[in-house]
Amino acid sequence: MNTLTLHVNALAEHLLASEHGRKLVAVTGAPGSGKSTLATELARRLNLGKRPSVVVPMDGFHLDNRVLEDRGMQTRKGAPETFDGPGFVRLIKALKTGDEVFAPIFDRTRDIAIAGAVAVPPEVEIVIVEGNYLMFNEAPWSELAALWDVSARLDVPMPELRARLIHRWLSLNYSRAVATRRAEGNDIPNAQRVVDQALECDFTFDGQPHPAPNLPA
Repeated sequence: MNTLTLHVNALAEHLLASEHGRKLVAVTGAPGSGKSTLATELARRLNLGKRPSVVVPMDGFHLDNRVLEDRGMQTRKGAPETFDGPGFVRLIKALKTGDEVFAPIFDRTRDIAIAGAVAVPPEVEIVIVEGNYLMFNEAPWSELAALWDVSARLDVPMPELRARLIHRWLSLNYSRAVATRRAEGNDIPNAQRVVDQALECDFTFDGQPHPAPNLPA
């Protein structure tokens, strides 16, 4: 059984055994840690288990490049201050109500956010939110910790993250030199910041699932 399956099993078993009703699940970790893959597979498993689920990515709250350019932050895109953090907190609070909510996504190829791309209707029981700063000890992100019903962190060693982040740029047809420069100039410092300011999660996955003790049902 591969590591991803173990991680999904740990979360799915806990959530499938929980009471019905709207729950918010945070899947967090540094950029390149595999959050999107885990969140997508978890949603698939929960939907198969008759617990309607949807994935909402934090990346839809990237500030537009024009705003970043005006503020001199274009080269820092992906850092916490290059997102609409307060707007994201408002979205999570709206999702908590159980009402229908629409969320944006980020198109990495075109480097733009697309508004209203994810629908979360009232019948969705489990909203899986994935992003770098969901359990992050800096304002306004630190407000989120109290809103999650379950939180999970992917903890990947920095050398592995570095390789993945360089590969991400290579996959967009950048040269090895440019891909390395982009990763080391911005992505890797952002990853280190996630690690340095991490808040404790209910689950931490570092190759094997390790649920925290006394996790509420």
